[in-house]
Amino acid sequence: MKKAMAAALLSMGCACPIWAQSSGAPGVQVYGLLDTGVEYIKGGGVSTTRLTSLSGGQFPSRLGFRGGEDLGDGLGAVFALEMGFGVDNGLLQQGGRSFGRQAYVGLSTGWGTFTVGRQYTMTYYSMFDADVIGPAVFGAAALDPYLPQSRVDNSFAYRGTFGGLTLGATYSLGRDVAMPGNCPGETGGSACREWSAMVKYDTPGWGVALAHDELNGGVSGNFFGQPVGTRPSADNKDRRTILNGYVRFGDAKIGAGWIKRKLSAAPVPLSTDIYFIGVSYLVYGSFSVDAQLLALKDARKDTDAKMVVIRGNYGLSRRTSVYAMVGHVWNERNAAYSITASELTAVPPGAGRGQSGVMLGIRHSF
Repeated sequence: MKKAMAAALLSMGCACPIWAQSSGAPGVQVYGLLDTGVEYIKGGGVSTTRLTSLSGGQFPSRLGFRGGEDLGDGLGAVFALEMGFGVDNGLLQQGGRSFGRQAYVGLSTGWGTFTVGRQYTMTYYSMFDADVIGPAVFGAAALDPYLPQSRVDNSFAYRGTFGGLTLGATYSLGRDVAMPGNCPGETGGSACREWSAMVKYDTPGWGVALAHDELNGGVSGNFFGQPVGTRPSADNKDRRTILNGYVRFGDAKIGAGWIKRKLSAAPVPLSTDIYFIGVSYLVYGSFSVDAQLLALKDARKDTDAKMVVIRGNYGLSRRTSVYAMVGHVWNERNAAYSITASELTAVPPGAGRGQSGVMLGIRHSF
């Protein structure tokens, strides 16, 4: 059981404090994660070897500060500042923001936590347990790049857990001020707004989650994975509905889910469904294996794709692990999805052609 718990901490990229004051006093935790490796991509007219950057290998690299203060009577102050960067070059991610992963402050009460700033939408929290591959370089991020980057600026958020039930919601007045095709909003009206909501229930042996995430367009506001030729407009809406669940059997966990996306953007609307099922298994000691099948169904003709990903992870210690990952994507005649989501400069294959990837990496958390 202890070994299983250690493996679980490694798989989540555990961020542990290096300094904190005693209970009841203001405290700060400094934490981080460095994850990188070498990936080789081949197929569909592409052959390249490179260090990963945007998505790390298993998890994006980061440096963060978080903490709070006990204000008494069940009330507390909380904050987080978290930056993302590429280990290959040291450059900041998330559009060059100083704290692009998270930057929020708020209050924690017996009824939940209320925060304001740049923070995750409920898409992130709904996917956390069922997606056994997570935000890895090969996985769901290659089919929908919004999934591992589902965070918004200028937002209000709430999350509360009551027994096994977790409720959450976000609302943004201007969802993205820095990324290419930005959408700052905060100018009145519905342009560049975002909202999300989640209901999640967990037990020691299983869990389910239902979430909805909706982004509005704007004069210059594009979306992740928006079809070429789509005109930016405040009337455009990018909606995702997510239903997933997981179950544990001893040292194994099976996770499965469905992600429905509807982009009402003229003149090229988009409607897709992503289905996934995966298993994570602690084979022996500190060695674990994850495997996942994904299928993308597109309402447009001959634009479906399928993907398979297998990953092996060996924990050298509680904080350090090495891993290997292989994956392949099959594209229908009009689809051109890449196996990798590691760079903003993508390496998609030619339409209708498959692509394979191999990656060797190392991860260290502190």
